[in-house]
Amino acid sequence: MNTILQIEKPLFTVDSVLFTVHDGVLKVLMAKRAESPFEGYWGLPGGFIDINVDENTDMTARRKLLNKTGLVPSYLEQLQVISGPKRDPRGYSVTLAYYALVAHQNVESKIASVESACWLSVSELPKLLIAFDHRHIIDIAQQRLQQKTLYSMIPVFCLPEKFSIGQLIKVIEAIIEKPIQRKSLMRRIEASEMFEISNEKISSGGRLAQLYSLKPGADIVNFERNLSL
Repeated sequence: MNTILQIEKPLFTVDSVLFTVHDGVLKVLMAKRAESPFEGYWGLPGGFIDINVDENTDMTARRKLLNKTGLVPSYLEQLQVISGPKRDPRGYSVTLAYYALVAHQNVESKIASVESACWLSVSELPKLLIAFDHRHIIDIAQQRLQQKTLYSMIPVFCLPEKFSIGQLIKVIEAIIEKPIQRKSLMRRIEASEMFEISNEKISSGGRLAQLYSLKPGADIVNFERNLSL
């Protein structure tokens, strides 16, 4: 007689870590939970895959972000798979984490399971109640963002459509938490061929600063060496 092996299935979720730089401060998008487990705690916007709706995990990530924060980013990058028996009190769980750097915008929850959604300063997270192992996931994403900032032009994606070099420097320094060399950044901007010089200028420190913008359809350029600090 054949025996059917009963395999207990793990919980499978998708979580997204969205960063922005606002007023010179690196912030992460969080949702305050309105139901158990961890009711009243802050968590990443994410949740379970709906196999009747989601064609893939990318769709799950975007659906959960829209419902819990009202924000849908133009891109998401897969970060890492995190798993373990103690991540979730409901049982063994696996999550596929995504991350992105986006321009700051207002957010608002659209579902009852979230009390509120907002951008929180990364430096304030140690003082807050964070659900599950989401603080650990944020740390992983922040490290990845810092690394990518040093070898790519990703910081421009959280700037206004037209921006100055000074604004770009502030964003980079807020992400990597270190000062950078302006000359090194200018060489990188020229080498990337991603930008157009605008006819407009803005007042900055008592003088006019040249504005730049991304060329239409420009992709993120990666460099062989890290940005000089």
